[in-house]
Amino acid sequence: MSRITHGVEVVLFRSRFLLAPLYLGLVGALILLAYRFIVEFWHLAEKTSEMNASEFTLALLALLDLTLLANLILMVIFAGYENFVSRIDIATESKDRPHWMGTIDFSGLKIKLIGSLVAISVIELLKDFIGLAGKAEVGEGTVWRILIHLTFVISGVLFALMDWIADKREFHGTHPQ
Repeated sequence: MSRITHGVEVVLFRSRFLLAPLYLGLVGALILLAYRFIVEFWHLAEKTSEMNASEFTLALLALLDLTLLANLILMVIFAGYENFVSRIDIATESKDRPHWMGTIDFSGLKIKLIGSLVAISVIELLKDFIGLAGKAEVGEGTVWRILIHLTFVISGVLFALMDWIADKREFHGTHPQ
């Protein structure tokens, strides 16, 4: 192998660490999301006695929405870092290590992400439907959210189908093992 080729490969291989600041940024986003959750929870706690059942349900759905988004971010941080940057060694011996950590490949991450997006989309639709109680017409925003939700569902099914097809066929690569 020539020195130039080796040098290029070293740079390419080490360039994966350029992703680390992005994952740290997602940790910052998770902190902001936790702050937002606390603010929303505090408002809910203050106003619970003044809310009717629908308003209370909507507030709970908003908290659930934030929680699912936090789960999504955490999944991207762990799986993305371990798949593309480096193994998280500190978690290897930890009793608290999530069982899925280190086992999700890029394909599995896609499926989990689309599943989370579908769940978040369902919550948004549920909020819309609760808001529609007693109304005869569905607004344009709700129609768009339904279409977006269906797009997420169809995308998830297609991702799963593509992965299933890819698993069924045998890969004949050009690089020896």
